This record gives sequence, structure tokens and C-alpha cells, in this order.
Amino acid sequence: MTDPADPFNLIVDAPFDSALSERYLVYALSTITARSLPDVRDGLKPVHRRILWAMRMLRMDPAAAYKKSARVVGDVIGKYHPHGDASVYDAMVRLAQSFALRYPLVDGQGNFGNVDGDNAAAYRYTECKLTQVAMDLMSGLDEDATGFRPTYNNEDQEPELMPGLFPNLLANGASGIAVGMATSIPPHNAAELIDAAIHLIDQPEGDPRELLQYVKGPDFPTGGIVVDSPAAIAEAYATGRGGFRVRARWNIEDQGRGTWVAVITEVPYQVPKAKLIEAIAVLINDKKLPILADVRDESDEQIRIVLEPRARTVDPQTLMDSLFRLTDLETRISLNLNVLDKDRTPRVMSLKQALAEWIEHQFDVLLRRSRHRLDKIADRIELLDGYLITYLNLDRVIQIIREEDEPKPVLMAEFALTDRQAEAILNMRLRSLRKLEEMELRQERAKLDKEAGELRGLIESPARQRTRLKRDLGKLRERYGPETALGKRRTDIEEQGPTRDIPLEAMIEREPITVILSQRGWIRAMKGHGDLASAETLKFKEGDGPLFAFHAQTTDKLLLIADTGRIYTLGADKLPGGRGFGEPVRLMIDLEADAAVTNLLPMRPAEKLLLAATDGKGFVASAREIVAETRKGRQVVNLRDHAKLRIARPIADGHDYVAAIGENRKLVIFPLAELPEMTRGQGTQIQRYRDGGLSDVITFRFADGLSWPMGGESGRVRTETELGPWRAARGAAGRMPPTGFPRDNRFGR
Repeated sequence: MTDPADPFNLIVDAPFDSALSERYLVYALSTITARSLPDVRDGLKPVHRRILWAMRMLRMDPAAAYKKSARVVGDVIGKYHPHGDASVYDAMVRLAQSFALRYPLVDGQGNFGNVDGDNAAAYRYTECKLTQVAMDLMSGLDEDATGFRPTYNNEDQEPELMPGLFPNLLANGASGIAVGMATSIPPHNAAELIDAAIHLIDQPEGDPRELLQYVKGPDFPTGGIVVDSPAAIAEAYATGRGGFRVRARWNIEDQGRGTWVAVITEVPYQVPKAKLIEAIAVLINDKKLPILADVRDESDEQIRIVLEPRARTVDPQTLMDSLFRLTDLETRISLNLNVLDKDRTPRVMSLKQALAEWIEHQFDVLLRRSRHRLDKIADRIELLDGYLITYLNLDRVIQIIREEDEPKPVLMAEFALTDRQAEAILNMRLRSLRKLEEMELRQERAKLDKEAGELRGLIESPARQRTRLKRDLGKLRERYGPETALGKRRTDIEEQGPTRDIPLEAMIEREPITVILSQRGWIRAMKGHGDLASAETLKFKEGDGPLFAFHAQTTDKLLLIADTGRIYTLGADKLPGGRGFGEPVRLMIDLEADAAVTNLLPMRPAEKLLLAATDGKGFVASAREIVAETRKGRQVVNLRDHAKLRIARPIADGHDYVAAIGENRKLVIFPLAELPEMTRGQGTQIQRYRDGGLSDVITFRFADGLSWPMGGESGRVRTETELGPWRAARGAAGRMPPTGFPRDNRFGR
């Protein structure tokens, strides 16, 4: 015989997967229904509901004195919510934060955290009480407006819901992560929600889009601007899923003499100000936003973040667009209207469905309160009828009370009184026997009869219920209307385009520079457009000399083209200054040790380049397609053994022919259209050689003829217009150039 007290006899053999799934399902359902998701009817999670209930039981009304937060936390975890004190206090702190809740439910005194992201002080240091919003949310608890259930230890009772008329779910929003699902509801304006609810009461089957006439969009406690289109907002509310792009509010302050600063006065919801400023400072230190010089926090009770541009010529909109794209000055607040419906079932609702469920709950509350009031009236009328019998038979009642040892049963028998009536008569004070009291009782009974009739009519008539609910909502709206400090809309709805990618040149102050690259590979950028023939401009170390020198702007990208066929990109704004001899260009790019520089030129996006190697192969490349993004550069020309990239020249507008001359001093001319345009490769044969290779190649306009310098100091140029003898197909060997062509086989620069 087995011993039932032995715990090993209680072990049940079961498949592990089924046992685990059953237990995990219980845990998941508990997390969903009793912890993470709010109820659509009052918008509260159990912990918030228990905090408010505990504070109400402690009589912490708005008119009462503050009490220690530790008192509240102790009552909550001891009587209603047996969880950690830290989690309960954190939940209560959020209910008191005006920057976290659109309509705070707790009035906090002391350090309850701030918009910088600092934590609240410990609960032994802070004090609190309820706000009027919380009282509106709990209105009706004494009128049987909602059901009560036992607490976890069956020692007390707690409300299942808060029955008040305040639309807390959408007004204050909610967020939570359960098992397998989550919720994210941004806050809204209470007056707008009330207007939408009144409209929905009148037209329950109306088009959901009509609600957007009243609910413009979220209304965050920290303000900001929602920049989504009306169509995107409507889609989010129609499905219950989506999101809202929220930007900081900013303005320009004139500092005089053409200078200005941008001042941020409101940051997006749930963005800690201190971390936001830190992120902007990192951008400045890392030089990722060159047009921004400094950021300062001048906030007191009001947010004031000052952004100082690098120069007065910086475009303010460009600066802010860059910050919107790179920082949390623009964030996306998600909408996932996942809530528990009246059957405690999690469901994603649209705006109309959520409002409709809340209105249905309010009709239930109205009926419960009406029936409760009817019962109270019936009880009072019962007593009043007993009092009136006393006044009509006052002498006999007094006689019975004086003469009878047990007057109660005698009174009940003689005047057909109920037990409650007889007890009330016996408890009457002598002063109540005056004539005036009788008149007041008759007036009170008439009023109660009238009120009872109205309540019975209300209970029986859905039309009267709708009228009464709309009237009550109208009264509530007066407290949260747009003309009040609490009800005024804080977040504007202004459609704006998405953040645009700001080009590099917009990030950099545009200034003229002179770029100089020496023969030994030292590069520098002198301010201004200097004289390229001046000895002062072209000053080098001993044994060094100029290789390339040209005018550019600080906003330019420079293409450094090596004879290995690899192309590198340099930012003109990042070049060393021109006070000294500059710096080796190899410190900026990974240029191979044995590589020589074929050309250095500013990159023009619309420009095309002619690329040709010593073996006579070449092609045309678009400048914007060959820009390199890394120090290692980009291999554009694939060279054969022993070949080098000889030529990299821009092709001017209108040029339609190519002239190539080989080391064997043979010239060939053919249409530019015969060269392919590529982004990478060997290209095609420009000129054919029996021995030697390519010496030079150039593009020109055929109608203008082919020109070359005559040499010497005269600077004369010769132009040959009769080019028929040298015109051939691409890849031809060519023939000897015209008389007078330079002996170095170069067309000149």
C-alpha cells in the first residue's frame, strides 16, 4: 500500500513538451491579462488600478494633504499587489510625471524624475496624492458602478474596473510587452476624444473616418509636431497599427549682424533631453555635422536647447533636416492598439472600436448607477413613509413607546410597519417631532418620487440614456476643454516630407581654395584662389616641385587617379592648410608604394573622363560612378601586365572626336562615340602598335580642328583643320602627325 504523504507518489508521467506547453500557456495568459495589457474600458493595468484604489482608501484626495509615497507602496503590495516594491513605485512615479502622462493621475511632491531621464528619489523621500483626473476616473465606485472582487488573500475587496467617465485609455495611452504580444498607444487630447465619443453616440454606424474630424492625432505631454500625412494617420487609426513621426519644435533667434541660432523648445515624446544633447555633441566632436559648431542646454522649467551654426551662411532648414535624420530630434512613436476587451480577450482595435467599447462600458455604468440610486431612493422612501405615519399618529406612537416593554412589535402590528421603519421610528430624536420636519419630509418624498420616475424612464429608454451620457460628457469636457491649461492641445499636426539626405557640400561652408600636389606627394589647400604661376603659391621643399595645382571649393570632392588604375577620393575640406608644405597624401589614402599619380582633379558629377592605358586600351567613365568611399580607393581600370594608366582627362562639352598618338609617333583620329562608357574594365583598343605604346590621347571638337602648343615662351598654338588623312576607325595604327607637332608626342594640358 502506497503512502499518500510521500511526495514521490504524486509524480505523474507525462510528455515533457505537453507539460511545458500547458504551464507556459498559463504563464503567458497571466502576463497578458493581469500584467501587461490595459483594459479598453478604463485604460489601466492591474498595478495602476490598485495604486489608485489604495490611494483612495487612504483618502488621498486632491484637497487632502500629501502623504509619503512609502505609505502607498506599502498598502499596495501588502493588500492588493503582492509584487516587488520597486516595480510598484516605478508605476506610481510614471502616473505622476507630467512629461510621461498627458493627464497625470498622481500629484507628486518631491523628486519624481525629469525629462533628462533622471530617476525619481526613493519612496521614503517623496509624497503624493490623487489628482482631479484620477477622481474623475474613479467616480461612481460608491454607487455600485462596477463589480468588486476579493484581493489575492481574500481579506479585502478591489474594483474590477474604474467606472469614471474620463477616457483614460486613449487620453493617457499605454505601453507594455506581454508574452507573444505587445501594446503601444500614444496619448491623445481628452476634449477631442469626448467630441468623437459624442459623435459616435449619435452615429454608431457612421464612417470611422468621420472621427478624424475630431481626433486630429496624438497629443503628447512634451508637445512636438506630428509630421505624417492625413492619409497615413487615417490608415493607422483604421487598422490600430502604424506609427507617427514626431519632430522637435524649433525656431530661429536673430543674434544681430546676420548671425543666428536655432532654439529647440520641445523634444519628441519619451526622448531624454540629456541623451539627446549628448548625441548632438558626439556629432560635433566626430565632425559628422560640420555645419554645426556648438550645442548648449539653457533649459530651466522650459526646454531650451541652443544650436549654434558654423557660419551665418548655413541654411537653417538644412541644419535641422540633418539633425532630424541623425538624432532623436525626430522619432517614430508606434501605434499598436492591442487591449483587453470586455471579455478580457486581447485584441487589436481601431480607433472607432476602442471608443465604441468604452462608450458601451459607460452605458453599463450609467445603468448600474441608476439602479443603485433607485434602490437608495426606495430605501429612503420606506423610511419616510414610516416617519409620516408617526406624524399622523404621534400621540398613539408616543403612548406605545412609553407603555410597552417591547414597543417595536406593537408598532409593526398596529401600523403595518416594516422592521426598518419601526427601528427608524424608535431611533428618532425628539427635536424631529416639530411640524416643520413633517413638511420637509413630505417635500423630500415628492422629490424622490419624481427622481425615481425619471430614473425608471432612463433605464427603460435607450434614447434617454444617450442624451444623459452626452450631457455628462459635455460637463466633463468643460474641465478638459481646449481653453483650459490642462486641455490645450500641445502637439501640432503638420504634414512634412521625410528627412532628406543632405549632400556633402551642404554640410560644409563653401570657400575657395587652391589645391597643390607636389612631385613627392605632399598635398595642401591654400585659402582663396591664388596665382598658379606665383612663386609664393608654388613653394616647395628643396628638391621638390609642383605636380598639380588648381582652383577648387571646400565643398568639392577630389579624384586622385593612380597609374595602377585605382581611383581615390579626397574631401577638399579635409586637406591640410597651406601655411606649410602640407602633408603626404599617402597619410590620407592607401596609395601603393610604387604607384604614381596620373591626375588630380575636382569631381564634377555631370562630367565624363577619358581613361587610357599605355597599352592603348581605354574607355569613357562617368565621374559620379567612379567615386571611392574608402581609403583603399576603387579599382576602375583593369590593366594588363606591365601596363600603366597614362591618361585620365575630363571630356569637355561638345567634344566629339578622339586624337591618340603613340610612342612610335603615329597619330589616329576617330569619333568619340566609338569608345564605350564603362564603370570598370580594360576598355577597347584606341590605337594599334607594332612596338611601343600610347604616348598621349585627347578629345576635341572636330569642327574646330586639332590644336597643340608650338613650344617656347611665345605661347603660340597651332590648329590643324584638315584632318582627313588621320581620320580612321578606332584601333587603327595611324600615320605621322602634321609638320610642327611637338617632339615630345604630347598634345599639351
